[in-house]
Amino acid sequence: MTRAGTPAQSSDLVDVDALLAAYHDRVPDLDDPAQRVVFGTSGHRGSSLDGAFTDTHIAAITQAIVEYRATQGTSGPIFVGADTHALSIPAQRTALEVLAANGVAAFVDANDGYVPTPALSHAIITHNRSGLADADGIVITPSHNPPRDGGFKYNPPHGGPADSDATNWIADRANAIIADGSRDVKRGAAIETHAYDYRLHYVSDLAYILDIDRIREAGLRIGADPLGGASVEYWQFIAEHYGLDLTVVNPFVDPAWAFMTLDWDEKIRMDPSSPSAMASVLAHRDDYAVLTGNDADADRHGIVTPDGGLMNPNHYLAVAIEYLYTHRPEWRADAAIGKTLVSSSMIDRVAAGLGRRLHEVPVGFKWFVPGLIDGSVGFGGEESAGASFVRRDGSVWTTDKDGILLALLASEITAVTGSTPSQLYVGLTERYGAPAYQRVDAAATKEQKAKLSKLSGDAIAADELAGEPITARLSEAPGNGAAIGGVKVVTENAWFAARPSGTEDVYKIYAESFRGEDHLRQVQSEAKAIVDAALR
Repeated sequence: MTRAGTPAQSSDLVDVDALLAAYHDRVPDLDDPAQRVVFGTSGHRGSSLDGAFTDTHIAAITQAIVEYRATQGTSGPIFVGADTHALSIPAQRTALEVLAANGVAAFVDANDGYVPTPALSHAIITHNRSGLADADGIVITPSHNPPRDGGFKYNPPHGGPADSDATNWIADRANAIIADGSRDVKRGAAIETHAYDYRLHYVSDLAYILDIDRIREAGLRIGADPLGGASVEYWQFIAEHYGLDLTVVNPFVDPAWAFMTLDWDEKIRMDPSSPSAMASVLAHRDDYAVLTGNDADADRHGIVTPDGGLMNPNHYLAVAIEYLYTHRPEWRADAAIGKTLVSSSMIDRVAAGLGRRLHEVPVGFKWFVPGLIDGSVGFGGEESAGASFVRRDGSVWTTDKDGILLALLASEITAVTGSTPSQLYVGLTERYGAPAYQRVDAAATKEQKAKLSKLSGDAIAADELAGEPITARLSEAPGNGAAIGGVKVVTENAWFAARPSGTEDVYKIYAESFRGEDHLRQVQSEAKAIVDAALR
């Protein structure tokens, strides 16, 4: 019997001392691809126990970032923040030693605390609007990954995730540095930093993006669970700063995350969109009008209501979009709705109902950055419970995902409409239909995955999908023409997208149907047959 959703046991916990010792002592073997520097959609991730996230890696990556920012003419300070993972604090020290030796001014938290990803993005944007020399940032987090992992991400001056041109350059240079014995790393024991109050700047600015007065006046009883992550002190400060009836449900920080319930695969993972990982939070669903969760770096959100429990991320995105585009009169009349191509088509139908342009992009929040900066995209969201949107005046807020913001928005929605987000989603299904959505995996060789990543939509020979004519075969995103690294096939009432996994010998099939669960199963079955035929 699965232990998903049950409290972690001592045998599930990582040995934090061994984890930290391996960070300092282990030297990566670059002949092993798993031990090389590799930037995915959210930076370099791995565990010191596997030789994939060590002092050697972080020193080389930081040196590569120093050199990269010089090629880009970025001469301002660099904002540095870390989450609550055990490997984050030693990695921050490594990075600061390298930055100091290279003469780069580093801004660290004035409260010697943890820094959520959205707070760091907000800091970069705030600084760069002042007209001073451009700043950029380093976010040290593996997001919702298990406690044994570390993560290291670079955010350029636009404040959001770096694009592949930057990350490929940084990764290649870092691997070259390591291969040469790290001789090019400049490093000293002395650390010179500047203090920046990330929490005060971020929290005080929330009044410019949310209607917090309405939340307070409604007297909502709000619960927030940081899941042991970087937002823990932010939620308490938000409650005090704005006088909200807001309780931090779990104020504890533990690098082993011993208080967590196990995720679907019986691992400890701080995923606020997972019913298993959120089981202990869900136990309090009836105690609050709105109850929320965040992952370790607070770039993801989970929304729990008394009537609906934990909302599906796609459902909440649709509700948030419907609400924001009808309650933000100062936004540009042509501000588009941003979604990734594997997010629910309910968003498409909501956008059509609102008369708004849909901006559909590949997977990765970086694709929303330009539109959020200039206001041409009012909201950008991913199916994996990550989103951000512009301020009430239409100007940029963050260009990285903001789980704190989306969690607080649920309270504004409830206060203003008198209905919970889950009740509002029922209303959307009555207008637009009720979609069934699921992601499954299909086996694939490395060669098949490589072929799928470059597959053209024209290679799809099928004319029908689950009894409906195919209306689109996409290998490029409609919103910006960027390659999606796979294919998406669309009919009037259903769609599927297939993308190769970056870590396993499988490809992912995302599928949705507005004709029920049985039709969804048919879509999934035919999707596998269609893709397999194209990969032969």
